Amino acid sequence: MIFDDPFAQVSPADAAELASLVSGPVLLPGGEGYDAECQIYNLNVPLQPALAVGATDAADVQAAVRFAARQGRPVTVKTTGHQQVDPARGGVLISTRRMKGIAVDAGRRRARVEAGVIWQEVIDQAAAFGLAPMSGSAPLVGVAGYTLGGGLSPVLGRSRGYAADHVRSLEVVTADGELRHVTADSDPELFWALLGGKGNFGAVTALEFDLFPLTHFYGGGIHFPGERLADVLHAWRTWQSTMPEEMTSSVAVQRLPPLPELPEPLRGAFVVHVRFAFLGPVAEGERLIAPLRAAAPALIDAVGEMPYTAMGAIHMDPPTPMPYCDRTTMLREFPAEAADKLVELLGPDSGCPLVSVELRMLGGALDREPAVPNAVSTRGLPFVLFGFGVGAPDQAAYLGGKLDEAMGAMEPWADRRRMVNFLSAEEATDPERLSEVYGAERYRRLTAAKKAYDPTNMFRVNHNILPD
Repeated sequence: MIFDDPFAQVSPADAAELASLVSGPVLLPGGEGYDAECQIYNLNVPLQPALAVGATDAADVQAAVRFAARQGRPVTVKTTGHQQVDPARGGVLISTRRMKGIAVDAGRRRARVEAGVIWQEVIDQAAAFGLAPMSGSAPLVGVAGYTLGGGLSPVLGRSRGYAADHVRSLEVVTADGELRHVTADSDPELFWALLGGKGNFGAVTALEFDLFPLTHFYGGGIHFPGERLADVLHAWRTWQSTMPEEMTSSVAVQRLPPLPELPEPLRGAFVVHVRFAFLGPVAEGERLIAPLRAAAPALIDAVGEMPYTAMGAIHMDPPTPMPYCDRTTMLREFPAEAADKLVELLGPDSGCPLVSVELRMLGGALDREPAVPNAVSTRGLPFVLFGFGVGAPDQAAYLGGKLDEAMGAMEPWADRRRMVNFLSAEEATDPERLSEVYGAERYRRLTAAKKAYDPTNMFRVNHNILPD
C-alpha cells in the first residue's frame, strides 16, 4: 500500500504502539514537543508530518521505518533540516538529532559518526588529534545530509575532492526495515547510489570517513564596497584561473541586513565578500592573494592564519533559521561577458533585492573520480553559482523571479547538471529536472538502485529519484 493522503492523521493508539517500541519521543501534531522536533532551517518550508519520531539509535529508526511501511506512509529524515524540500504532510518524520555518537580513530585517520552529529562537533573532536574532516561552509549543518549530497569543502575540496569521495562505510535502514552495514565491497550499487543520491535509498544512521592532518590554514575573507563590484569580480575572474589546487576561493555579492551582531562597516551594507582558504605557507598565501587585495580598498580584511576549528568564519553563513528562497546553477566557464552580466544584475545600479549571490571556484580534485566511484554528478564543472533572498512566502514569487533572472542570465555558460546540496525546493521536487541534474546514464543507474532498495518510494520527501 502506498499512502499519500496529506490530511490523514495517525491515531493516538497507533502512535502509542510505536512509542512502546522506541526509546525516543513519538509526537503527534499539536502535542508538546512536536513543533520543536519539526524545526528546520528554511522557515518557508515548514515540516508538518503526521507523526514525528525523535530517534535515539538505529533500532528506533528501524521501528519508525517499519511503522511507516505498515501504514504506507512516506518517510523523511532530518538532523538540522538545512535542505528540507517538502512539508511531509501525512508522512513520518525521523529526527536524528539525539544520535550524537562520535568516535575518532587517530591511527587510521578516520571518524565514525552517528546521524545526528553536526560538523562543528566532528571538527572539535578531530582537532584534539591534529586532524580535520571535510566539513562545508556552514559547520552547524548535519554531517549525514551534507555528505549524501556530495559535500563541498571550502578548505579541502580542491585538493581532496568531495566529502563523499572519502566515506568508507555507512549504516543505513532501508525501506524493508533492515539495518545494513554498507561498503563498496558489501553492497557496491547501494554504496555508489547513497553517496550523491541524497536521502533516496534509506535512513542513514552512521557514517565512517577519512580525516586529514590539518590544524591551521591561511584563510578568511575580505569585504569590499559593493560599488567596486566590477573591479573585484573581474580581478577575481582572472586570478582564480591561475591558482594551485591548495587554494580555494569564492566571491559573494551581498546586501547584508542591519543586524547588531555584524561589525559597523557591514551592518546593512552592500558588499563584495571574497573568501579564501590556502593550505600552503602563510607567506605564499599572502603572495597569492596580493592581486585581489589590490583590486579595491577593503572595508574589512580578515585574512590570516586561522585554526581549522574556526573555518566557519570563512563564509560567515547565517547560523539561525530564516525564511528564504534560493536557486543554483553550474557554469562551464566564466568569461568577461558573464561577469559583466552579473554586475548588471547585481551591481550598485540594479536595485537587486537578493541577500547573497555567490560564485565558488571548483576544479582540482573535485574534477577527479575517486578510487571508489560514487553518484556525484558535477565533476568537470569549474563553478557553482548560488543565490538566495530572504522573505516570507508572500514574497516568494518576487524573490524567485529575481533569482531565476540571475541564474537564467548565465544560461549561455551554464550546464544542466547541478550540485544536489544546492538545489532549491522547486528544483529538487521535479523528477524530470533531477534527471538533468544527474545526467541520463547516472540517473538511470540511480533509478535502478531505487527500485532495488525502495521499490514503493517510501523515501520520497526529498530530492526524489523515482524507482525505475
